[in-house]
Amino acid sequence: MKALVTGATGFVGPRLLRLLNKPVVVSRDPVRAHKTIGHLVDRIVRWDPLQGPPPAEAFAGINTVFHLAGESVAEGRWTALQKSKIRDSRVVGTRHLVQGIAQANQKPEVLISASAVGYYGNRGDEELTETASPADDFLGRICVEWEREAMAAEKIGVRVVTARTGIVLGANGGALAKMLLPFRLGAGGPLGNGRQWMPWIHIDDLAGLYVHTSDTASIRGGMNAVAPHPVRNSEFTKALGRQLHRPAFMPAPYLGLRLLFGEFADVLFASQRVIPQVAIDTGFVFQYPEIAEALKEILSAAT
Repeated sequence: MKALVTGATGFVGPRLLRLLNKPVVVSRDPVRAHKTIGHLVDRIVRWDPLQGPPPAEAFAGINTVFHLAGESVAEGRWTALQKSKIRDSRVVGTRHLVQGIAQANQKPEVLISASAVGYYGNRGDEELTETASPADDFLGRICVEWEREAMAAEKIGVRVVTARTGIVLGANGGALAKMLLPFRLGAGGPLGNGRQWMPWIHIDDLAGLYVHTSDTASIRGGMNAVAPHPVRNSEFTKALGRQLHRPAFMPAPYLGLRLLFGEFADVLFASQRVIPQVAIDTGFVFQYPEIAEALKEILSAAT
């Protein structure tokens, strides 16, 4: 496999790069990218996702594209400007990427584009496989548009997979890094009543699932990129507290988080019991299917 990767300097990107054989990376800032991931890649090509398609030379010899780029949904309040950045970084950026693929002299065989479990919205205890319907809310509508832009590559003969990703857990970054300080101070606890389901995945399993998807021709369309055993928020906080040897009983109230985060607080309290049916059916073996062993490995590796 010769791969091209977007969003390679984010939290997941470097872990995926280590599983690939000197991929090509596209980046808005090649100089900065070279300082952090230069040793893992063949070359870095400049590309601003909002300005147009990547240059044709980026696709030379490429048979797989991993598209991870997108503005974080968890940084700052969701002002009108921030919402626009979140949407455009995904929808417009993916549209331009597919335009670049269409213009390439040699088209890749497969495009694996990140998506998110925000596709499903707040669904209570309902089990959500890939056939579940999308939500009609801000993130749900963005995910539908995002996936539609990626799926447009099918019209030019490219197999497309949209990886609906849950909370990615890994050492020294991501969602877990933001959770650790209150727990270490003894102030950790569930969100509200803690009954909402949390779809999560260990970063190593996510990177491995991307490669598995590239190698498995039968996978097309939406794919849930989550661990096979989602947990309720209260279960997660108890497991994290046990690993840190700290109490985990101080609930965070919705109104307080709404004041702090604005509309994004609704995402924190959403319940999504997402099942990775496609991954299971195609034989993917999760290294960390249970939350306790995932947290144990991550926290032992954290610095």
